[in-house]
Amino acid sequence: MSPLELILQVVSAFVGVVTLAVVFQVPKQYLWPAGVTGAAGWLVYLVIKESLGNDMFAAFFATVLVAVLSQIFARVLKAPVTIYLVTGILPLVPGVGMYRTVYYLLHSDMAQTSYYLSYTLQIAGMIALAIFIVDSIFKRIYRKRT
Repeated sequence: MSPLELILQVVSAFVGVVTLAVVFQVPKQYLWPAGVTGAAGWLVYLVIKESLGNDMFAAFFATVLVAVLSQIFARVLKAPVTIYLVTGILPLVPGVGMYRTVYYLLHSDMAQTSYYLSYTLQIAGMIALAIFIVDSIFKRIYRKRT
């Protein structure tokens, strides 16, 4: 992937996240941090996928970054974590896998359906696991401080 293509994809992720945040009626002062969260997650996803060639690791580590940035922005800007987490996770959601699962299901190709269903569930599982781990760590740290 060329550097120009990488920049274009990261900027597109930023715009997509901010657009989703506007649709979700996120207050204006939180739009920029939400966009940064999603763009940073997508950048990490692309770099890890390019270097390791593994979608699962890329989704996991990108989601870890999104979850950590969401927690940090929420505490610094005194906003709910979900503002940043729900919008920032958008670029990482395996929409193509879901689409292909249904597409091949409708075309009665069970081998491809099974493959894409498995792929989609694995990516979704990595996303959920990363969010759970980061949330648990932040809750534990926050409890120790109070």
